[in-house]
Amino acid sequence: MTARAIQFFHRGRLVEVNDVAPTRTVLQWLREDAHCTGTKEGCAEGDCGACTVIVGEPRRGGKLALQTVNACIRFLPTLHGKALFTVEDVTAAGEGALHPVQQALVDCHGSQCGFCTPGFVMSLTACYERHAGRGTRGNGRGKRGLPTRQQLADEIAGNLCRCTGYRPILDAGQRMFGYPVKRLPVEAAGAALREVRRGALHFSTASATVPGRTDRYHAPRTLKELARLRAAHPQARLLAGATDIGLWVNKQFRDLGEVVVYVGEVAELKRIAVHDGVLSIGAGASLEDAWRALAERAPVLTEAWLRFASPPIRHMGTMGGNVANGSPIGDSAPVLIALDAHIVLRKGADTRRMPLADFYVDYMVNRLEAGEFVQAIEVPLAAFDGGTLRAYKISKRFDSDISAVFGTFRIRLDGERVADARLVFGGMATIVKRAAATERAMVGQHWDQATVQRAAEALASDFKPLTDLRASARYRLIAARGLLQRYWLETRPRDALPPHAVSVWARETDPRGGPAAASPSTGRRQRTGKAGSAASA
Repeated sequence: MTARAIQFFHRGRLVEVNDVAPTRTVLQWLREDAHCTGTKEGCAEGDCGACTVIVGEPRRGGKLALQTVNACIRFLPTLHGKALFTVEDVTAAGEGALHPVQQALVDCHGSQCGFCTPGFVMSLTACYERHAGRGTRGNGRGKRGLPTRQQLADEIAGNLCRCTGYRPILDAGQRMFGYPVKRLPVEAAGAALREVRRGALHFSTASATVPGRTDRYHAPRTLKELARLRAAHPQARLLAGATDIGLWVNKQFRDLGEVVVYVGEVAELKRIAVHDGVLSIGAGASLEDAWRALAERAPVLTEAWLRFASPPIRHMGTMGGNVANGSPIGDSAPVLIALDAHIVLRKGADTRRMPLADFYVDYMVNRLEAGEFVQAIEVPLAAFDGGTLRAYKISKRFDSDISAVFGTFRIRLDGERVADARLVFGGMATIVKRAAATERAMVGQHWDQATVQRAAEALASDFKPLTDLRASARYRLIAARGLLQRYWLETRPRDALPPHAVSVWARETDPRGGPAAASPSTGRRQRTGKAGSAASA
């Protein structure tokens, strides 16, 4: 293993960085080393979006995939072989004038105090680049191929504004396509990165926290090499998206130890494929890609996908990391357990497989052995059949918030009787788990209001929720019962409610039979996933 410098594309050239701590963030490097202070620090935990930047990662054919990320929790070594674009690049792309995104924000009065504005610029620029690359242009009003107002709202769900509010910012998002096209230097970045030898990255540096200690950073590129490193360093800290570990460093000032192993360069871990009737999601697949794969097969999961954190977090984080973390308020596990998912664990050359429902032991405790890591999550395709799958999230803020209660339900009906049931809750116990007593109260019974009532009463024997800042124990239990009632209304054998009837954003259907209109106060409509089926927003 030969030590190498970190190389990435920034401000029109390849940058080489040596002697950096593995946990130095992109934001720290930008502001303190590169003196690019346009990117701001707000919360330093990936919540506010003031630090949003764009990372371009080479794909097959040399093209760059552009994704927004939070610079405050992204560690600098993970940029090796990639491109970093900041608000300074957007300004430079304007060629002496403002970039269309910036001009639109000015013209629509989309900025007031201005602190959050660079983050909004970057989120809108990522959207602009995708559509400009497809050749879509227009005034943002009905032009085919351009994002809708709701899609723009989803794009900036990870950016907070407390001054202007979102209406003029969304106006700017629609207007930005009406100006002459300006592009980031994506092609130049791709050409420059082709010169970077993409071998595994290894380096050592003096510890930033323990004097006299040497910290080692490894970024293997194959599954075999990752397994070897993990076996050789069973106590090493595995790093994926840093959406949780980044907060350990920034907020808790935790020491990650002498060895950090980054799994984000292992292509095999990012694969999502179908084989032998199973959807296999590599543990390194991003949350965005993993949720998309689930929602394509079950469009009712589209809302859960869009409400899982924010786009920058979904671009950085991995579903394997979310599952391995084992938080009782993580949104992936309830859905996966309801779908009878299995988890594949690897140690050296050996793998073992178990139901995800059996993986969790206690609060933040799982069945991983020393030297073992999560390789994949497997979901049987048969679990997507039947049309009774639903996922519900209760949180204080609709977008980009942590769940107080998350429930995923799936039943199989034999006529009008419940033949099988899966009811899985997050936020109701120290681990994500099935509601066993509630399921027993349902199986074999007519799927009617009386059964729902008995099942709702059984929830109290399944869960003794805690009271915390997000919700009281009483509220959680009441909310869980309410979700069960809503589930019955949506899946009852007779007169099941359609999606718009259970949407908080949709008004009543037009008397003439037209679709549900948007709320006049929010402008929201029912979201439609890539699979084409609407999910209530």
